Amino acid sequence: MSHFTELMQAKRPYLTDGGLETWLFFQQGFEAPEFAAIALIEDEKARTALRRYFDGFLELAEDAGTGFVLDTATWRGSPVWASAIGQSEEGQIDLNRKAVAFAREIRDAWAGRVPSVVLNGVIGPAGDGYAPGKVPTSDEALAIHRKQVATLGRGGVDMISAITMTNIGEAIGIARAAQEAGLPVAISFTVETDGRLPTGDLLGEAIEAVDAATGGYPAYYMVNCAHPDHFRDAIAGGEGWVNRIGGLRANASRMSHEELDNAEELDDGNPVEFGALHAELASMLPNLRVVGGCCGTDHRHVGCVSREVCTTGLDA
Repeated sequence: MSHFTELMQAKRPYLTDGGLETWLFFQQGFEAPEFAAIALIEDEKARTALRRYFDGFLELAEDAGTGFVLDTATWRGSPVWASAIGQSEEGQIDLNRKAVAFAREIRDAWAGRVPSVVLNGVIGPAGDGYAPGKVPTSDEALAIHRKQVATLGRGGVDMISAITMTNIGEAIGIARAAQEAGLPVAISFTVETDGRLPTGDLLGEAIEAVDAATGGYPAYYMVNCAHPDHFRDAIAGGEGWVNRIGGLRANASRMSHEELDNAEELDDGNPVEFGALHAELASMLPNLRVVGGCCGTDHRHVGCVSREVCTTGLDA
């Protein structure tokens, strides 16, 4: 049975990590252009820090007796970001290969300690994760992301996740790229404080539109890069599309995306409250499969989520 199949059949949610970029740059003091962790994948000090980072979350999964979704550090790994981080297109693709190999090393080190570790190839938006800018068509998005998706697939990832998707067209394009590569895909939308995508689309409308355009190809959908308060009402008032939400990776802060962009210090919120809010969200999501964190979250926040969602009241 594949690691992805185990995830889809698991009786309890898997854990994943928190806000990798905010932890790496705000808390650990690393620097890279465009907030691109992939730019540091050949830096041994950064690799050591990332091993420590992921080891901490894998320990949480081990303690909870659940599986783990292990992300590649490739959120800004698309060739469209190559020049912005000082790479050629081929150099950028090579960094993707190295990022997958690095993630495989971490998984191998945890073999036997965590029930299952899913190697997840992360795809980020062509534009800003907080604002869509020029919204690509699905065909444009397919062309933009096809090469990175294929590279991650050849590297051996179990699945693809499109993270911080701000618009419908790009989500459709990435889903089509994953389908071309024969890889399962999760689509994760980010929403504003009103529960709508930055383009103004309702969360449910976005999920239904991607399903309609792809024949329901995504394995599940996620919400990330927004505080639970920003999307709880949308989920509570939703209908059939709510059953398609399989993952949550929320922000620690209640700030809007604009406020976070302008903040000089990291707002890490309240980890205990963060966990309690996820217990409420989990009660609304019958097909929840993955829980973790996004901007401003670290091992404290995901540990609290794990206690509320992956351990309490669930069968081993």
